[in-house]
Amino acid sequence: MALTSHLMVVFLGIAVPLLFFSRAEGGEVGVCYGRMATNLPDPATVVQLLKKNSITMVRIYDTNPTVLAALANTGIKVTVELTNEELPSAATDQNFADQWVQNNVKAYYPATQINGVTIGNEVFKEASQLNSQLVPAMKKVQAALARLGLADAVKVTTPVALDALKTSFPPSEGAFRDDIALSVMSPMVDFLQETGSYLMMNIYPYLAYLSTPGMSIDYLLFRPNAGILDRNSRQTYFSLLDAQLDAVYYAMEKLPSSSLRAGGMRKLTAGGGILEVKLGEIHHPTRGHHGVGTTANAQAFTDGLMRKVRGGNSGTTSNRYNRLATSAVGTPHRPNADLDVYIFELFNEDNKPEDEQDFGLFYPNQQPVYQVDFVHGGTGAGPVQPSYCTAKATAGDAALQAALDYACGHGADCSAIQPGKPCYEPNTKLAHASYAFNDYYQKNGRASSACDFGGAGSIVNQAPSGRCDPSPSWCVANAAVGAARLQNALDYACGHGADCTDIQPGARCFDPDTKVAHASFAFNDYYQRHNRAAGSCDFAGAGTIVRQAPKIGNCVLPSRA
Repeated sequence: MALTSHLMVVFLGIAVPLLFFSRAEGGEVGVCYGRMATNLPDPATVVQLLKKNSITMVRIYDTNPTVLAALANTGIKVTVELTNEELPSAATDQNFADQWVQNNVKAYYPATQINGVTIGNEVFKEASQLNSQLVPAMKKVQAALARLGLADAVKVTTPVALDALKTSFPPSEGAFRDDIALSVMSPMVDFLQETGSYLMMNIYPYLAYLSTPGMSIDYLLFRPNAGILDRNSRQTYFSLLDAQLDAVYYAMEKLPSSSLRAGGMRKLTAGGGILEVKLGEIHHPTRGHHGVGTTANAQAFTDGLMRKVRGGNSGTTSNRYNRLATSAVGTPHRPNADLDVYIFELFNEDNKPEDEQDFGLFYPNQQPVYQVDFVHGGTGAGPVQPSYCTAKATAGDAALQAALDYACGHGADCSAIQPGKPCYEPNTKLAHASYAFNDYYQKNGRASSACDFGGAGSIVNQAPSGRCDPSPSWCVANAAVGAARLQNALDYACGHGADCTDIQPGARCFDPDTKVAHASFAFNDYYQRHNRAAGSCDFAGAGTIVRQAPKIGNCVLPSRA
C-alpha cells in the first residue's frame, strides 16, 4: 500500500431520482493479512479469528510457510504474492518460476486453498524499474502453474494502484498513463483475458475525497446524496467507488488488443463474461488524514462497501421501508459485474508508516476496532443495537479516578461534569466516570476495547437509569425537499440500521401516515443509534437537527436510542 492522492475533477450533478439496475449475484469480501507489527497473534490464532468472523478470503503479501500451513483445511481461499524483489528472477528464468510455484503453491495446495498469485504489488508505483518485466513474470508463473495442472484453479494477476490512471473523472474518460498503457497494460489485459483471470486494483476512495474540494462526504461513505453527473455518458454516480471502478473499466476498453488494429475498442471478456476487476486493497482510516479518518467514518464506509459487494440489503428485515438508496453490486457502466474485495487490513500494524497504521478491523489483541458482520454484510441484518459503557462500582474510587482522568484526557468531552454544569450532579466518582466512559466509548465507535479502562468499565445494552444528556437533539424530516427525496432517504434509514417497525401499518406511530412523519421517525432513530454523529442527520439535505423535542401524532421522538 502506498497512499498517494489521485485527483478527481468533479462536475456536480443535480438532485435526481436514484438509479436501480438488475442485480448481479453478489461478490465476496476478504481481508489483507499483513504482519508488519511487533505484537500480532501467531498465525494459528489468526486463523481462528478469521473462522470466528466467517472470513472466507485472505490475501497475504508473501508465501510464509507458517501462515500457509495454518490456513490448511480451513476452506479459506488464499491469494499469495511473488514479491517485487522476486519479480526480476521470475521474469527472466522459467526454472525460477517453476521452482517458486512448486515450493510456494503446489507444496500447500489443495489443503491450503490457494486460488491466486499476485505478481508484485503496485509495481508501477513502488518499483517502476520493473515495469517491462511485469508481464513476462506473470506469463512464466502462469506457465509453471499450467505444467503442474493448476492453471484453472490458481489465477495470476498483479495489484495496480489507481494512480496508474492518468484520468479518472469523468469515468467515461478513464485512461491509463501513457508510459504504461501500450507497453504494459495492453499486453497485461490480453494475458488476463486469455487466462480467464482478473485485474486487481488497489483503491482508496478517501484520497480522491481529500483532493477534491466540495465533494460531499456522503458520496464517499455510500450515503444518500445528490449524485455526480458524467456529462459524456449521461450516467449519474451516487458513490465515489462506483465512479472509480467505471474509470478503470473505461480505461481498459480504450486499450488496443493484440487481436485488433491499434486504436480499436477492446471487448472485455474472459471466458465469455466481463473481465472482472477485483479490489486487492480498499478501506478507510480510523484516525488522521486531515480529520476524515475517524472510527465512525470507517464503519460507515465499511458498512456501505459490504452492502454493495453483497448485492444490496441482503438480510435486512422486510418491512414497508427497506429499499436501499445505493446501487446493487455493479456500477452504472457495468451494472451486472460482481465485485470481490479485500479489506485493507486485518490488524492495525505498528511497524508500518504512521499514515498506514490505522486501517485495521482488529487491534492486535483481537478486539474489533468496530463491529463488522462478514455473514450479512455491514453491521448486521437488523437495526443497529444501542450499547453504553458504565463504570463498575466494584472498581473502587482510586481505579475509577485514574480511568476517569484517562477518558477525559483522551478524547471524552467531560465539560458537562464540571461544577455547575448539567451533569455535575450526582457528584460521585461512579456517576462522573460512567459519563466519561460512555462518551469515550461512543466516540470510539463502541469498540469493546474502548470500554475496558483496566476492568473499570462494563458494556450494557439498556440505557442506564439517570443517564445525563447535557445537550439533547433530534433529527426530523425537512418537508421542503419534496416527497421523492424524503422517500429515498426514508428507505435508506430503514435499510441501514433504523428500526422502522413502529411506522408499519397498524403500529403505534403509523399515524399520521405521511412521508414527513414517517421520515422524521426513521431519521431520528438512525441519528440516535449512530450516537448523533456528525453527518448522520444529513440524508442529502432531507434531514435537519432540532433542539426541542418533536411530537409526531401520538409519538414523542426519543433523544437517545
